[in-house]
Amino acid sequence: MTDNFGAPVEPEMGPSRLDASNAVSIPAILLMVLSGLTILWSLTTLLHPTNPAQVDDILRNAPNMTPEGERVLRAMLGKGLQLLSVAFWAGLNGLVFFGALKMKNLQSYGLAMTSAILACVPCCGPCGCLGLIPGIWALVVLNKNEVKACFS
Repeated sequence: MTDNFGAPVEPEMGPSRLDASNAVSIPAILLMVLSGLTILWSLTTLLHPTNPAQVDDILRNAPNMTPEGERVLRAMLGKGLQLLSVAFWAGLNGLVFFGALKMKNLQSYGLAMTSAILACVPCCGPCGCLGLIPGIWALVVLNKNEVKACFS
């Protein structure tokens, strides 16, 4: 194809992979940083086990606590629940981190979308509500047709 002056014109190509990579880069990095911080925070909670004296203080300040409630509270503050909680938060934020990494590399569109959606859920996302901003940003960018087309 030539223009009016006889110079060859390149045919229009699809969306630029570089433009798509630039568009997802900042929200993906933010999600990786926030989820990494959340994983580190959840792992550091294992270093500070609950002191039984602290549980007794809590129970002393709740004189109307039933024996069933006391048993539930002691179970909640025990090591088993602490490990379960750390495993849940680290696993969930590990998924957000991995999805954000895939998003940055323009791979696995479904995992990138899952990561962005999880970041928008305040109780599941990285660093509580702080993940909401990069999560929404990532969703907006990921829903652009030119970005979708560049995912492998």
